[in-house]
Amino acid sequence: MGVKIEVFRMMVYLSFPVTMFWVSNQAEYFEEYIVKRKREIFPADEKVHRKELEDFKEQLRVRKEKRIMKRMSMESEN
Repeated sequence: MGVKIEVFRMMVYLSFPVTMFWVSNQAEYFEEYIVKRKREIFPADEKVHRKELEDFKEQLRVRKEKRIMKRMSMESEN
């Protein structure tokens, strides 16, 4: 009887993690939840937000160019 119970326990110990791994990798179980959560975290692009982001990037680019030009002018003076 002792060997049979040990075999049963070993089967339970091994089957539980394998089953959990299998279930967690089934996309159809979690697809709706994942899609909904993704839309909450990353909302669809709106024109206003995209425009603000592009304007900000342009401001950063202009600042960087000014710094580079200032450094170049200082180096040329030396």
